[in-house]
Amino acid sequence: MALKRIGILTGGGDCSGLNAVIRAITRSAIIQHDSTVIGIQGGFEGLIFNRSQVLSVKETRDILPQGGTILGTSNKGNPFQYREYDSTGNILINDYSERAIDTVRKLDLDCLFVIGGEGTLLIANRFYEMGLPIIGVPKTIDNDLEGTDYTFGYQTAVQVACDALDRLQTTGRSHQRVMILEVMGRHAGWIAMESGIAGGAHIILIPEIPYHFEKVIEKIRLRAEGGSRFSIIVVSEDAREINGESIKSAFAGQTLQGVDRLGGVGNYLANRLVKEIDLEVRCTVLGHIQRGGTPLAFDRVLGTRLGAFAVEAAAKGQFGNMVCLNTPDCQLLPFKELAGKVRTVPESSQLIKCAEDIGICLGR
Repeated sequence: MALKRIGILTGGGDCSGLNAVIRAITRSAIIQHDSTVIGIQGGFEGLIFNRSQVLSVKETRDILPQGGTILGTSNKGNPFQYREYDSTGNILINDYSERAIDTVRKLDLDCLFVIGGEGTLLIANRFYEMGLPIIGVPKTIDNDLEGTDYTFGYQTAVQVACDALDRLQTTGRSHQRVMILEVMGRHAGWIAMESGIAGGAHIILIPEIPYHFEKVIEKIRLRAEGGSRFSIIVVSEDAREINGESIKSAFAGQTLQGVDRLGGVGNYLANRLVKEIDLEVRCTVLGHIQRGGTPLAFDRVLGTRLGAFAVEAAAKGQFGNMVCLNTPDCQLLPFKELAGKVRTVPESSQLIKCAEDIGICLGR
């Protein structure tokens, strides 16, 4: 089919590699189909409030190595449940989905490419079911989307965490301290597992395996008794003790979108450890450092491949699908097969076995 006018939207949290996708979709659509490319500004909020810009090959020429997204993004702009304050400070929840659909129609788009994670693609599917021509592109540093080997942004986030661990190793050894690194990942422990293995961590705590605090203490003491009076711990933001709950950020009450803001488990663990061991304990929270900055070559290539393949799929009218990586090729996966699914680290995975085989404590 003809792709005379297409739109691009980036939703949810930002990550390295988003601009690679924007660039690939723009170039492929213009070079192969002579399309007019419209960038939707600020995620789904751009559809609600009709904010957009025209993209060209020239405007996307130098964005490949840039972090973030030139279109802007938002993780609080769900058009079906848009939250805003009224004049008295109360939160109102409005359904602006028809307003968003009206914007797509006014822009006269033959296809809307929605780049995002689980929540963003669920919204995309709802719009597809309402008749909009949509193709999804998987994005999240958490690597927790079903149906794709990797999401772009993930490998860069892992490398950032690994670099941090390399530095914590040297300072921890020098001062004989227990160094804790808290990483992102929400309900999936992929970043913690892979960065922990790559960075030589001694203890890795992830959401999929609730940990026994006594096992953590035992590992630290065994290392000290063996002459290594320092330990490196990687903890995923949603890691929790046996029968414990997630640790919420101190800023959780300031969020408008109604989504739990995780964070603080690293300091929680540090405060418990200092009461039990005769070693100094320090905690580093990487936070949004994992999201920003220059993408690795892997994420640039993956983002470019997914973007170009998405345009190819749109030209064939294959809407209602997410493009994905099924090594070595890109393929399509229907939105309906993603609904409500989060890919976590299986306890039976080879990654878990590898970590425990080389002596890493997972708190069990």
